[in-house]
Amino acid sequence: MKEQLTSLSRAPVKPDALIIGAAAWVIRDFRASPKALHQYRVNLTAMSKTLHTLALHGDVFWHVQEPVRLSALPKSKKMITNKQMDLYNEAAVQALRLRHSHIRSFGATRHMALLNSSVITDGLHVDLNVLDTGAMVLLNSLCNKHMRPIDGSCCQNTPPLTFLQKMALSLFVASTLLFLLFHFLRKRPHRRPLAPDVESLEEKKPATAAGPPGAEAACGALCRMGLIMVYFYLCDRADVFMKEQKYYSHSAFFIPLINVFVLGVFCSESTKESRVLNREQTDEWKGWMQLVILIYHISGASAFIPVYMHVRVLVAAYLFQTGYGHFSFFWLKGDFGLYRVCQVLFRLNFLVLVLCAVMDRPYQFYYFVPLVSFWFVLIYSALAVWPQIVQKKANNSVLWHLGILLKLLGVLLLICLFASSQGLFESTFTTWPLSQLFQLNGNIHEWWFRWKLDRFAVVQGMLFAFFYLLLQKKQVLSETKGDTLFSAKVSLPLLLLSGLSFITYSVWASSCQTKAQCNQMHPYISVVPILAFILIRNIPAVARSVYSSFFAWFGKISLELFICQYHIWLAADTKGILVLIPGNPSLNILLSSFIFVCVAHEISLITNVLAQLLIPKDTVCLLKRLGAVGLLTLLLGAVLFIHESRH
Repeated sequence: MKEQLTSLSRAPVKPDALIIGAAAWVIRDFRASPKALHQYRVNLTAMSKTLHTLALHGDVFWHVQEPVRLSALPKSKKMITNKQMDLYNEAAVQALRLRHSHIRSFGATRHMALLNSSVITDGLHVDLNVLDTGAMVLLNSLCNKHMRPIDGSCCQNTPPLTFLQKMALSLFVASTLLFLLFHFLRKRPHRRPLAPDVESLEEKKPATAAGPPGAEAACGALCRMGLIMVYFYLCDRADVFMKEQKYYSHSAFFIPLINVFVLGVFCSESTKESRVLNREQTDEWKGWMQLVILIYHISGASAFIPVYMHVRVLVAAYLFQTGYGHFSFFWLKGDFGLYRVCQVLFRLNFLVLVLCAVMDRPYQFYYFVPLVSFWFVLIYSALAVWPQIVQKKANNSVLWHLGILLKLLGVLLLICLFASSQGLFESTFTTWPLSQLFQLNGNIHEWWFRWKLDRFAVVQGMLFAFFYLLLQKKQVLSETKGDTLFSAKVSLPLLLLSGLSFITYSVWASSCQTKAQCNQMHPYISVVPILAFILIRNIPAVARSVYSSFFAWFGKISLELFICQYHIWLAADTKGILVLIPGNPSLNILLSSFIFVCVAHEISLITNVLAQLLIPKDTVCLLKRLGAVGLLTLLLGAVLFIHESRH
């Protein structure tokens, strides 16, 4: 062995990996004599220098010897006892300085044999299953740090910080220092005596020295955001917490689902208003859908096609609500100002942009935010262009109503044009600077798939909003508490039709053979169960007048929950599950879920604070800030380009 190692160390090309070990046959050949153990230690000490030299050029593992099953050993090998194995293993640790050197001990097969002695088939050798697992552990250790698979695999070293990550860290540190400075200045006692106010005979309050209005609040929000981002980084980038794979089973999906809905039903309250899709009802809708999607993701239920298709309807329902909500706002308020646009885009994108910098991921990786941002811009563009058709101008005119339908028809035709020509779609979204927003790993296919899958949902939501608001204005609907939405002759058939639609869709989703087959039909039929749900939820007066505060609370932070799950609930970019407490799955999921929900709620508060502070209502001031942001973006892009060209 010594001669072989010496020749390897002198060879021009060194091995990338070396795994060696010895003990059992030494014990057998020398009848477990103390002299043999001493000579074993001497020989390994003589080889340690050569092994350390090889460890500088590649991975060197010393194979720790497995235990034996004495009852299964033949008489000729009875001297190979577990006590002897322990002595030889300890001698190797001391001779090779395994605890304080580049040589690594490989003890995976030993650990498995200690847990279950039956795997030691002939008393000395472990079976093939243990060897296969040991080989997989070895390959993970060797390969994952280079291949960096995006799943729950082990043995990935923490990657070096990128330029953007360093910039984000600097910003959070600077915000923390400024916040502490403002806090110190505000708490410091004022030394000068205060002159009494002659008119009021009261002391004037000293002017605060904590900086400009809102500066302390903004720095405080960024400081909290920085601490949260440190937790994100530790969970899913640093080699601190373990990850585990997802394995789907019906019980893993349906049992948590039933528990969640029982909790939601027990938290029912009366609504403040009884109109269709009021704010409390839409928050409730978003909330229970988001909880279903979270359970779907952590249980790996995408492998079960019926569940996959029903969850696809939930994603379409989110986009349906996007079209419904934005159309209703612009139609009723008529507010097409820049302030509204910046507020919406900031609230949608703030967390994702921070994560792109901190977690070193492209914008398109968080596909849902680019999707809803794109649809918001399209809705705004369609309704804001001349003529701006709003409720105040409509005045029951058929031409005005026809005009809004023509606008929606134009949006629909644009969608059909893009959907019918993948080449046109790709050429549009691969032009600079759109390519930086919509490419993932250098191609546009992920964006094409996500966009095409629910391409009609937003327009369907806008059409529903238009007809609903029209019927509401014509006083066709009975939205007061205690009244059904339509007359009994209309309500009962609609409820029966809605229930039948639900059943029909579920039967169809269960009969699909492949996801590709289902996805082809999904854009055209997903609106059926969505409309059926809206009718069932709103036609009966009892159903329309109550809501679940439990689901509504989650609905208010649904966007943050969807994005945060990528890194601090799931892990390895959603491919695995975060393990904070190894060996106890139930306690682990309770702890990680509690932290996950608290973090999402805190990020929602931080986003609201920053949106109010950083986006002023004054148009001139807002334009100046947008110009400053644009210049900073160009400067940062230039610095990034120079940095990448140098490396």
